[in-house]
Amino acid sequence: MIDEARRRNLGRGLSALLGEEEAPQPEAATHRLRVDLLHPGRYQPRHKFDPAAIEALSQSIREKGVLQPLLVRKHPSLAGEYEIIAGERRWRAAQLAQLHEVPVVLRAIDDREALEIALVENLQRQDLSPLEEAEAYRRLLDEFSHTQEAVAHAVGKSRSHVANTLRLLDLPLPVKRHLDEGMLTAGHARALLTASDPTALAEEVLRRGLNVRQTERLAKRGPSKPRPRRLPAESGDGKDADTRALERDLSAVLGLVVSVDPASSGGTITIRYQSLDQLDDVLRRLSQPPPPRR
Repeated sequence: MIDEARRRNLGRGLSALLGEEEAPQPEAATHRLRVDLLHPGRYQPRHKFDPAAIEALSQSIREKGVLQPLLVRKHPSLAGEYEIIAGERRWRAAQLAQLHEVPVVLRAIDDREALEIALVENLQRQDLSPLEEAEAYRRLLDEFSHTQEAVAHAVGKSRSHVANTLRLLDLPLPVKRHLDEGMLTAGHARALLTASDPTALAEEVLRRGLNVRQTERLAKRGPSKPRPRRLPAESGDGKDADTRALERDLSAVLGLVVSVDPASSGGTITIRYQSLDQLDDVLRRLSQPPPPRR
């Protein structure tokens, strides 16, 4: 279990971790270190860094410098060098801004606390994807024998939030990929966990552009089964071959029965649907902007 003092520090956030709320301890004094002596932390939960965000931060650093020091510890295997615990974005942006040194706070931190602090920093800045957050929680559970309750206290979240986030790791790989790429939200993903076929359901959610509430309802019913593409019955209605070909093409695109009825001036197109879901799908398709002309 996490001791109460460390739990309170983590709950107060980075200002407490960097010694900004209390009189600085000798080991928490600010130093300046060369950027080439710093290395990304092994317990950094983030896998991706947005290049545009790093560029924007580097511009700010060019104008104002690095305003908040990085939190570092001595590198466990490289003598005279240091591992970044919190502040890797600032380190990357400082290099882009061509700074040779950055301010740091040097602390004696063990591996478990290194992961906790890196996780708290990213959570407070909302920099983690749902899967990155889940993987960090899993590491705290597996590598450091935390309980879910201890993890929740360490990062300032509820136990139910930690438990629900961890469940995202049980999703099939294709669904995780959609989640990691931002095509699905964490709310969508949690709804898909209850589905018998999350992968098929995820594809339908993306195809139809469903929101979380609609996804929850769909998960209870299961994915829609493709309906046979019925063509208009051949009858003596006087339609020519071009009109029937057009009906077939439209029916194939929409997956629904389409009738084209020419008149002396203009005509009508009839689309037959059997459910509101099918109607929503048609309306979504019709509302999409046309492709650019070449």
